[in-house]
Amino acid sequence: MATRNITLSLPEDVVRRARVLAAQQDTSVSALVAQLLDQATGQGADYEAIWAAEERLMTEGIGLEVGAITWSRADVHER
Repeated sequence: MATRNITLSLPEDVVRRARVLAAQQDTSVSALVAQLLDQATGQGADYEAIWAAEERLMTEGIGLEVGAITWSRADVHER
């Protein structure tokens, strides 16, 4: 994949913490930023797939059945 250089302006403390994190993960700050942006921009497609799965579960259910209701509202709220 081709890469392109960009310039970012970040607070010094953020840059310092990013360098420490990159060193701990044996990578570069550029790689950390690329990974973060990849995750942030790639979630749109994942969201659509997850939402479709949720709608399918809401429509079809998950196979649980509720037995007959043998109590009344008054029974439940009896004091």
